[in-house]
Parts: sequence; C-alpha cells; structure tokens
Amino acid sequence: MDFDAVLLLSFGGPEAPDQVMPFLENVTRGRGIPTERLAAVAEHYLHFGGVSPINGINRGLIEQLRAELVETGLELPVYFGNRNWEPYVEDAVKAMRDNGVRRAAVFATSAWGGYSSCMQYVEDIARGREAAGERAPELVKLRQYYDHPLFVEMFAESIADAAATLPAELRDDARLVFTAHSIPLAARSRCGEDLYARQVAYASALVAAAAGYRDYDQVWQSRSGPPQVPWLEPDVGDHLSALAQAGVKAVIVCPIGFVSDHIEVVWDLDNELREQAAESGIAFARASTPNADRRFARLVVDLINEMREGREPIRTQAPPGLEAPPLQGCSINGALCTPRCVKP
Repeated sequence: MDFDAVLLLSFGGPEAPDQVMPFLENVTRGRGIPTERLAAVAEHYLHFGGVSPINGINRGLIEQLRAELVETGLELPVYFGNRNWEPYVEDAVKAMRDNGVRRAAVFATSAWGGYSSCMQYVEDIARGREAAGERAPELVKLRQYYDHPLFVEMFAESIADAAATLPAELRDDARLVFTAHSIPLAARSRCGEDLYARQVAYASALVAAAAGYRDYDQVWQSRSGPPQVPWLEPDVGDHLSALAQAGVKAVIVCPIGFVSDHIEVVWDLDNELREQAAESGIAFARASTPNADRRFARLVVDLINEMREGREPIRTQAPPGLEAPPLQGCSINGALCTPRCVKP
C-alpha cells in the first residue's frame, strides 16, 4: 500500500487566553458539563498563559517527521489536523484534497485502543473525509503502538533521567509509579473487554522491565464528570497519599498514557501532584513523554513502512509469564477496525 502524504491527527489545544473556553466547549459539546466546571478547568490553561503545550509539541514532531522521511527516502508531505481546535482535521483533509493527495497515512497521537484513545480518531477521519466531499483522499489510520520497541525505549530512558534528578541517597528506594488517563468503568468494554486498561498495564510492565525495575505501581489520573460515576482507580493522588503513609520517601512518576507533555501532564502532575508530594515530604521526579523526540518520528515512519511493505508489526517481546493484549490494526476511511468498537 503506497502513500503520497502523512496526516498527524491529534486532540488540539488553545494557543491564547481567549481560545480556552471555546476550546473546552468543543471538547465537552453534548456532554452537559456545567459552565462552572469548564471555568475551573480553564484556570489550568490560564496558569500557562492560555496556551496548551500540545500544538507546539506536535509542530516540533512534524518537523522531526519530515526530516526522518527525507532521510529514509520517503519525501512525503506532512499535514496537521486536530479534533478540537485549529488546525482542524476537516481543513487538513480539504487541503490534502486540493493538493491532489490520493492516499495518506494517518498517525494519531494516542498509542492505545478504546473509544477515546482510538475510535474517536477513526470518527475524526470519517468527519474529515465527509467535509472534503467526493474527491477526499483515502485515509489509513496506522495501528496502535503501545509496545513498539522505540516507545518502550523512550519511556525507559526518561525514567532513568528522572531518577537522576532525585537526591542520591533516595534513588535506589524510589517507588516507580506509572499513570494514564482514567476512563469511566462503563467504557471499559468498548473495543474489546478491558482493552485500554490491559494495554496500559502491559506497556507499564514492558517499560519497567526495560528500565530495570522489578516492582512498580500502575494508577490513573485526570478523571472528570460527576463523582457518582465510577472511573478506573486508584487515582494517582490517592495512591501518593497511600505511599506517604507507608513511609515512601521518593517517587518517580511516569505518564505512560501520554505521548506528549500536554496540560494533563504539566498541570495534574507537575503542579498538583508535585505540590502534594512536597506537602507529604516525598521527593518527586516526573519522567518525560516522547514529545518531539526524533525516535518518535522514527516510530511513525516504521508504522508507515509496515503498511507499505505489508510486514508484521515490530513488537517488544513480552517478559516471561506476561501475555500481550490484542494489537488492533489500521482503519481505512473511518471504517472500524473491529466490530466490537461501539459508540458510547
């Protein structure tokens, strides 16, 4: 399967204070979220001048991807589209149509399966093609990549870098904690029974092994919605409190569920959780995400070449006794890659 372009498809984020509330309204449209709740979340963005890091990180990744494509002999144009803010995916697909693109590989900035992590990007593809009309290019969403060797390598290296920032006398006993975005328990069975949670747990095990840790914890963060609706637990803040009560003196927090240091990393972890750790007398280190690492661009090119060459996916070998969860393949033109994916 040949491609004549690449589309980086992401979540989007505001880039000025007056964009924050319209962006949050886009994200939550149809969910009945009270205005006062949106205003509270808006303060997280305004703390950083109303600018989410995500668009800047993605632009940096696109530059790395363009360089990697040239270096490997695939001089494909790279387009950028978001779900919730400019540049919108609809505009990106229209530009591709106008530039004569016939088939593009779509790289989503989410490594996982599940509705929010995968199927919503499939819906974005379908919506973009509908906006572009009859001459819309064929769009092929590349597979999930939570166990790709480069994904594992980048996180393992970032854990080592984070550990090095702790006081020397605390490093050996620091507790490694992996965290990912929580989801409602009602969403666990979409796209396969517990698929998202199983993939996160598996990736955590792979990265811990690669980083040289036999013991670690895997928790969740950034839940939202009414408190009576159950979400995946334990919450990272509650877990940190439990560690403090157990006498833990240092933690390394790895945001395994995120591929960039966007607002739910730099606010929820770097501000709120770091402050909680300081109040509890715990030394805190946060591992970086892949962001615009050149290896991340190399990972994208590898996924593209898998499709071009029709070869088997490259996956990190599972440690003994650990079973790899399903790895869902590509989705073409917004069609579901598995009939088990259902809309909420």
